[in-house]
Amino acid sequence: MDDQTFAQPATALRDARSVVVLTGAGVSAESGIPTFRDTMEGLWASFDPQQLATPEAFARDPELVTRWYDHRRLGCAACEPNAGHLALARMEREICALGGSFTLLTQNVDGLHTRAGSTDPVELHGSVMTWRCSQTNRPVTPPPPPEPWPDFPPISPAGAPARPDVVWFGEALPETALERSFAALESCDLLLSVGTSSVVYPAAGFIELDAANGARTIEVNPQDTPMSSNVTWALRGKSAQILPRLIAEAFRAQ
Repeated sequence: MDDQTFAQPATALRDARSVVVLTGAGVSAESGIPTFRDTMEGLWASFDPQQLATPEAFARDPELVTRWYDHRRLGCAACEPNAGHLALARMEREICALGGSFTLLTQNVDGLHTRAGSTDPVELHGSVMTWRCSQTNRPVTPPPPPEPWPDFPPISPAGAPARPDVVWFGEALPETALERSFAALESCDLLLSVGTSSVVYPAAGFIELDAANGARTIEVNPQDTPMSSNVTWALRGKSAQILPRLIAEAFRAQ
């Protein structure tokens, strides 16, 4: 991909006053974090993740569910942010330094954006790194990695099992996260969709929503997605390769 490919989207990024970025599993995969289904290996190979990631599964067998999620927590903690995560943290700094606004929306639950330096990302599906009481919803702090929970399920101070603070199948996305997302999209003049398959709603509809509002859109993904025909610019490749080049082009004179 030559530098000319980046010229127009880089100019749009530099000139944007309100930027929203949506990230998906492709960004985390470049750090070695397996996708949701690919976590089923070793002792977990015989399990269906969709049968573990439900309120019903937790009610039926909280020990099994929390063991699997602690396995995922420790796996995420062992990975490091990649160049794509770091580039988005720099994008935020550059946009805000120019007086613009920046909102990062992520479908990932691994906490790598925060570790890369992004401030206050909107975690649409929650975080496997944070846990809460299943009865009171108050935070319950896990042991620092690489330490596992000492008991399964862990018990909160209220005496109820603790659960990962993620959105399970059949549960609604956090109301605050949705409110922040739609508020940012309403004023957005540039939306970047990065490493997402654009098939999981409501996030998959963000491109259509912003395009209808007149915003320009950039898709960063190795392959076409169902939303590719709706974007202003499609940059084909991995986010760890594309984003640093895009940002270098946009802010090289800063």
